[in-house]
Amino acid sequence: MADAKLNITVLEKRMLKQGEAAEYTGIPAKHFKTSCPVQPVEIRPGTALWDKRDLDQWIDTMKGGGAAESHFDILARL
Repeated sequence: MADAKLNITVLEKRMLKQGEAAEYTGIPAKHFKTSCPVQPVEIRPGTALWDKRDLDQWIDTMKGGGAAESHFDILARL
């Protein structure tokens, strides 16, 4: 019997549609726009997408940990 190989490539999207962003954050879709302060990026007229990195940063601040500081942030406090 011959061996069959299956090659699958999964590309993780960075930019999400509203429903995907709501699912990603765990917020019900009907409450997402009023609950999430992250502004979408208008890729082209009428196409608004949410950046996963912005959503992650917002979630991190909600946890109280805040986003990781950059070297510039640390130096500015000195």
